[in-house]
Amino acid sequence: MVDNVLQHVSEIQAIGAVPRVLETVAALTGAGFVCIAHVSASSWTACAVHDVIEFGIKPGDQLATGITVCKEVYDSHAPVIIDDVERCPPHYKNYIPLLNGHRSYFSIPIFRRDGQYFGTLCGTDRAPRAFSHGPTLSMLTLFAELISNQLDSDRSLREARSDLLSERETAELREQFIAVLGHDLRTPLNAILNRVELLARRHEEPNTLHALGRIRASALRIEGLVDNVVDFTRGRMGDGLALELRKHTGVDEILEQVVEEMRCAYPERTILAEIASRLTLRCDAQRLAQLLSNLLKNALLHGDKGHPVLVTARIDAEARFVLEVSNGGPDLSATVIAHLFKPYWRAISRTGDDGLGLGLYIVDQIVRAHGGKIGITSRDGTTSFTFVMPAA
Repeated sequence: MVDNVLQHVSEIQAIGAVPRVLETVAALTGAGFVCIAHVSASSWTACAVHDVIEFGIKPGDQLATGITVCKEVYDSHAPVIIDDVERCPPHYKNYIPLLNGHRSYFSIPIFRRDGQYFGTLCGTDRAPRAFSHGPTLSMLTLFAELISNQLDSDRSLREARSDLLSERETAELREQFIAVLGHDLRTPLNAILNRVELLARRHEEPNTLHALGRIRASALRIEGLVDNVVDFTRGRMGDGLALELRKHTGVDEILEQVVEEMRCAYPERTILAEIASRLTLRCDAQRLAQLLSNLLKNALLHGDKGHPVLVTARIDAEARFVLEVSNGGPDLSATVIAHLFKPYWRAISRTGDDGLGLGLYIVDQIVRAHGGKIGITSRDGTTSFTFVMPAA
C-alpha cells in the first residue's frame, strides 16, 4: 500500500509543470488551497499541494475517501463545484474541508488516456468563490486535462527510458559475451591449424593434402570471421581497434603472404598481384594484412568468377601508400556503394553464405585508424576498392 502511495505521489511530482499549474489555478480562482489528489474507493492521497491558507495537508498525506467531496467525483466521474456551502444541500457540510469552516470547494476528475480514473484537481477556500462561473469552470477543466495528458506522457517517457536502458544493458552484455567467445575460439582454431600443418608435412598423398588444404581454408575462414566479430564488438564497446603503429620494412612480404593464402583458399580463382618490393611504412602491418584479406574475400565472393582479381600496392609520387583491389562483374549502384561499409549490411543480390557482413566495416575501421581514406569505383564492368594513407 505504501509503495502505491509513493508511486502516485512521485508520478505527479515528476511533472515539472505541476507547481506552476497549481499556482495559476490558485491565482485565477482565489482558492487558498489547491491540490492534485489520487482517489480510490477507500483513500484520498495528496500528490501535489499549493497551500497559502495553511490548511495543513502535505504531499503523501491520506484521508478516507468517504469524508471528502471527491467521493462524489469518484462515484460519478463528474465535477463537483461548491461556490458557497450555505447555499448547497446540508450533507456537504459533513465533508472535509467544509467541516473546518471552508465555504467553497471544487473537484475536477483527472483520467488517464486509457480512461482509467486517477483522481482530482481540487481546491478550497474559507470564503465563497465563483468556481462554477463559466470561464472559471472551463479553465479548471482545461488544467485537469493538461495534467492528465502530462501524466501519461511522463509515464510513457519513463517506460521508454527504462526499456532503452534495459536494451542497452542487454546489448552491452551480448557484445561482452561475443568478445569473450571470440577470444576463447581462437585457442581451438590455432590447434586445428597447427595440426593441419603437422599432418601436411608428414603426408605426401595428393588426396590427403587436398583434404588438409580444404580443412586449413575452412579454419582460416572461421578465424577471419572471429577476428571481425571481436574487432566489431571492441569498437562498439568503446575500446576501438587495437593498433601497433611502427615502422615496417617488409610490408610487401606480408601482403604477398595474404595473397598466397587466398590463392590456397580459393584454388579455382585467379588472383594477380603487382606489389612493389621493399615497401616501408609506418603502420600496423598485421592490420593491413587483415584489410587486404577482407577486401580479397569480398572480391572473390562477389566478383565475376570468370575474371581475375587484381591486387596492386605501391608508393605513389606524393609519398602515399596506395593499395587497390579490383574485380570484374556488374557495376554497383551509388545506393549499394553508400551502404557497403555499414555493419551487417548485404546487398539484395548477395547470398546467405557471405559471412556476417562485417568484413568491409572492419576494413573501414582499419582505414580510419591509420588516418587514411578508402574509395570505391564501379564502372565498365570493374569494381575497385582503393585505400590511400601516408607512407611515413
